[in-house]
Amino acid sequence: MHIGLIGGIGVAATLAYYKRLAAAVDASGGVLECMIVHANVHDLARNNRSDNREEQARIYVGLIDRLAAAGADCAAITSMGGHFCFAEAQAMSALPLVSGIAPLDAYFASEGLSRVGILGTWVVQRTGFYGSLSLTEPVILHDEVEQIGQTYQDIAVPGRCTPEQRAYFLAAGQRLIERGAEAVVLGGTDLGLAFDGQATDYRVIDALDVHVGVLARLALGQDRLDSVEQET
Repeated sequence: MHIGLIGGIGVAATLAYYKRLAAAVDASGGVLECMIVHANVHDLARNNRSDNREEQARIYVGLIDRLAAAGADCAAITSMGGHFCFAEAQAMSALPLVSGIAPLDAYFASEGLSRVGILGTWVVQRTGFYGSLSLTEPVILHDEVEQIGQTYQDIAVPGRCTPEQRAYFLAAGQRLIERGAEAVVLGGTDLGLAFDGQATDYRVIDALDVHVGVLARLALGQDRLDSVEQET
């Protein structure tokens, strides 16, 4: 299956999606068919912050039309924060839109997790992955939601993370554990910039990897689009 990725939101996240998806397909002996279109991270940041779902959805739809015209069979948004308008974009999309949020609850439950800490955008934190968790209880740092959201945006837009920003996120993860989380979930796709290669005393789950797993199975023909769509 030919996978279409809406990238650019941000560039570091797009590179992570592409590299991990290509590696997952290659490890299973397949050949990845994939194309990427570039969205504007500044548009996303502005629309996410103001909850302007319709405007961002229309941006996605224009990009999805390009993917469809080039032969993609499905599309995916390479940003957990970018899923804030998923329903609106899905309703207008020329292609099946594969959610990165829908698989998370079942994945956490399958890992035996009952409480997960969330780092990510303001919206992802406040809504606990857009209210999608029913089997797992979300844990957030209520007094730090604004700071975490702003610091996340500060690394996502330029695609780089300073040592100070990395230290902040690593410490925030520890505070989530101290408040009862059994694992810390990277609910911002660019958070790998802070966590990749870092040793922690707590379990870290990158939501990106769960999404990539779904896309890899589709690319390999191991899952059907209709079964994946039923989960969204």
